Amino acid sequence: MDDTFQSGGQTLACYIKHPAVGTAGPNPPGMILCHGFPIGPIDARRSAGTFPQLVDRIAYEVGYIAMTFTFRGCGTSTGDFSLQGWIDDLRAAIDHLMRTAGVDRVVLVGTNTGGSLAVCVGADDPRVHAAGLLSPRADFDDWADHPRRFLDHAREIGAVRTPGFPSSMDDWSRAFRRFRPTAAARRFAPRPMLVMHGEDDDSVPTSDGRQLAQAHGSAELCLLSGAGHRLRHDPRAVAILLGWLDRVRAA
Repeated sequence: MDDTFQSGGQTLACYIKHPAVGTAGPNPPGMILCHGFPIGPIDARRSAGTFPQLVDRIAYEVGYIAMTFTFRGCGTSTGDFSLQGWIDDLRAAIDHLMRTAGVDRVVLVGTNTGGSLAVCVGADDPRVHAAGLLSPRADFDDWADHPRRFLDHAREIGAVRTPGFPSSMDDWSRAFRRFRPTAAARRFAPRPMLVMHGEDDDSVPTSDGRQLAQAHGSAELCLLSGAGHRLRHDPRAVAILLGWLDRVRAA
């Protein structure tokens, strides 16, 4: 089901898939799949283009009411990228799924920045039952160190579209140090957490994944030999994710 919801005055596009009738059992959980910040040659308007396919698999094979959406400034969603805005968007996505699907617990899964934000939001939201992080960042310090350069990059790829945005550079960049995924992982414990990282990731070092897993204390850490940054397209990573989601649901 293609849908939209509101977040801070922005209209965000989302996709929700329900399990087949009779296959999910009573009271199926919800799952939200979060994309990362666009990297490489990918324009922001193409973000999460293949995520509905994975959402379909999670709904059909594991029995979740599964949802993905595009953060402000990406896909067909309105607005411009800000880290605080993306935090607000994920909180609004949880509200939307729980309101429209009637679920009482949610699992967050995210790639790269989406995974880092998943644990930041989940740490302070008891409705979040578990979090799966694929190639997550342990911090946003590189963005904080060079905010104007990062803003120029965000404009170049189309994640910032409005002339004159942001109105305050200080306010926009302050969030890069305000949200600390590693500290959030500590607060998220002892809820289940999966951390997956490709050993050949040339965008985010495996040390970030190790750091997040260590901070949590009991996270499942999977380092995939020969895998790069885009674990969404690695069949091994998808199989591990589906198996973990199945175990989380059973527990």
